Amino acid sequence: MPAFDSTPPARSSRTLQLALFLTSVAWVVCSQALAGRAARGIAMRFDFASGEFLLRAVFLLFLLAVGFSILQTIAHGSGSLREALGLPRRPTAGREWAVGASIGWGIVVLSVVPMALAGALHISVWTAPRAFWLAILNLAAIAVAALAEEVAFRGYPYRRLIEAIGPAGATIAMSIVFGLLHMFNPDATWISVLITMLAGLLLSVAWLRTHGLWLAWGLHFGWNASMGVLFGLPVSGITNFSTVIQTRAIGRTWLTGGDYGPEAAFFTALVLLMAIGVLVRVTRDYAWYYTHPPIVPAGYPMDVAPPEAHTAMEQQASPASLVQILPTTPQSRSVEEKPNP
Repeated sequence: MPAFDSTPPARSSRTLQLALFLTSVAWVVCSQALAGRAARGIAMRFDFASGEFLLRAVFLLFLLAVGFSILQTIAHGSGSLREALGLPRRPTAGREWAVGASIGWGIVVLSVVPMALAGALHISVWTAPRAFWLAILNLAAIAVAALAEEVAFRGYPYRRLIEAIGPAGATIAMSIVFGLLHMFNPDATWISVLITMLAGLLLSVAWLRTHGLWLAWGLHFGWNASMGVLFGLPVSGITNFSTVIQTRAIGRTWLTGGDYGPEAAFFTALVLLMAIGVLVRVTRDYAWYYTHPPIVPAGYPMDVAPPEAHTAMEQQASPASLVQILPTTPQSRSVEEKPNP
């Protein structure tokens, strides 16, 4: 995939990109409403309440793919679905996803271990067959929802905003929006909003370092799956993902985050700051291969024929006679003989 050019284009082009950004944001809002109503209706019709979240994520991803593909075609005349979604075909896609999932898992582990050491975690286990079925269903829902959320926030709209105002401004703006939208989650606090903004910054850096959503998708999935399914803690205030393991954290809010979960704990913010440095370090190769523009030869051409006058002078010049260079030291002196003072 060619490197993404993050340099702001001309004023007229930036206006077009800003219009595409606003249109894509409007489509995201409409798609969320349509996906929610469709999933709720199907879940009620077929008595599939446990799969409503998965249905909503699938419908949202489908609607985003359709809308962004149409905008891509209108603006550029053509474009693949992968390009519209931000999922380029590349040999390292699976590895990027795995690296992201590992980082997400590591962030959650570093956030939860201090709670365990402080005795703040109270765990209960549900081993009924339905619990494992729900865990598998929740993992699938988290995977699709994480992709849909990344496509909505770090996919097509984010790239259009980069081309309109540059990568720094686009990253700050999308991170703020990402945090403010989580303000409506259950038991949200001001610190949870700030931490979610910081998480949005981390996910944006993942895109900027790879120019693809594979890494960010894996990171988002690893974070939510580890938090909700593996440790049984609330994910942004939502407790529906805890099935086999159900955990309640009781302790200081700066460490546990209260009912909202670790994403409202001040300690988690410190972990996220460290994670940004780790992410930048482990993506050095990806940044080199996928974000640097290709090197185009420039300067004076080196294969130009010499001037005719110069060629004629070389042809007329007589070859130089051989010159023998004699040694300055007599050969008869031994190498072991000391020089005269």
